[in-house]
Amino acid sequence: MSHSIQHSRAAISAVFFLAGMCFASWASRIPDISLKLGLSEGELGQLLLAVPVGSLLALPPAGWLVHRWGSRQVLLLAAGLYSVALPLLGLADRFWRLAPALALFGLASNLVNIAVNTQAIGVQAHHDRPIMGSFHGLWSLAGFLSGAFATLLISWHLSPLPHFLIIMTVGLAIIGVAHRYTLRHDEGREAGGLAWRRPDPYLLRIGLIAFCGMLCEGTMFDWAGVYFQRVVRPGPALVTSGYVACMGTMALGRFAADALTHRFGATRVLQLSSALISVGLLLAVALPYLLPALLGFGLVGFGIAAVVPLSYSAAGQAGSMAPGPALALVSSISFTGFLLGPPLIGFLAEASSLRVSLAFVALVGAGIGLLAARSRPRKAYLTVPQKLAG
Repeated sequence: MSHSIQHSRAAISAVFFLAGMCFASWASRIPDISLKLGLSEGELGQLLLAVPVGSLLALPPAGWLVHRWGSRQVLLLAAGLYSVALPLLGLADRFWRLAPALALFGLASNLVNIAVNTQAIGVQAHHDRPIMGSFHGLWSLAGFLSGAFATLLISWHLSPLPHFLIIMTVGLAIIGVAHRYTLRHDEGREAGGLAWRRPDPYLLRIGLIAFCGMLCEGTMFDWAGVYFQRVVRPGPALVTSGYVACMGTMALGRFAADALTHRFGATRVLQLSSALISVGLLLAVALPYLLPALLGFGLVGFGIAAVVPLSYSAAGQAGSMAPGPALALVSSISFTGFLLGPPLIGFLAEASSLRVSLAFVALVGAGIGLLAARSRPRKAYLTVPQKLAG
């Protein structure tokens, strides 16, 4: 393997870390910002709609931009915008000011998502075993470390704005160095062409699995801290502990996902993921106390770890579309779950309780296993090119 590919892998890993750091910094301060603005659960659900709306707004141009300009240029611009947008969230002091800032943040997030996964697929093509999980593991590791960092800053009574300015500075430094080593040409750019047409059932099936995974993931990002704050009530210093537990086990699960997928195949990994999500959420709902809730959220983190890496890798290597448009298609389906999840939890919680709404998400998690079990076998997801078994 050439040194240039090794450098590219390191650079792309750094951008995954940057993306996880930015998103987790926002997610870890949601309880603080909610208190600052005096939001009810329903109002918070409406506000959280802005991030996935911004993500969806990025989808129509994202595949075209990556195909036209290349993922390298899109990644540079999007990662810079993502870092700069973060402090705007700390500056907002009204609902109507925070909502558009969150939409911009979501737009930048999904542009980074599609561009960096296109780069990752290019690096994957030079390896003889799965490596996508390790990329996404760095995203989750950044989330875990950022959540722990936020807990420290909260204990120091530091407000979100200076916190976000620190993260912006680190993010701009990362992209400034990493951009030099990103891939200049995208793998499979001509495969399947750019034209949007009716996708094959394989891509749609991947999209539905990703939809369920992203709904569960988005719920944990946006509501884990709120659930601990309002239901578990462990004290201010431990409000973020459920979120940190989920992000920590998600990171560990993603680093292990490549080896598990190589050994057992994607279908079995997805069925195990489904079971862990459902059991973890039901445990946290049935026993809303510190230790069982931490254990439950930790199991959920393990469960959601492999769903998105497997889905995106399979989509990018499907062959019926170029990687950029294929990722944009699957991302549009999956981000609908990200769009519906957090606000739906808010509305369900307003009508019933947060415990009932999380029980509903446990049922969605079970859907991942059902979709994987009902899939018809295709080429085994064991070697490159890696197609989802089923």
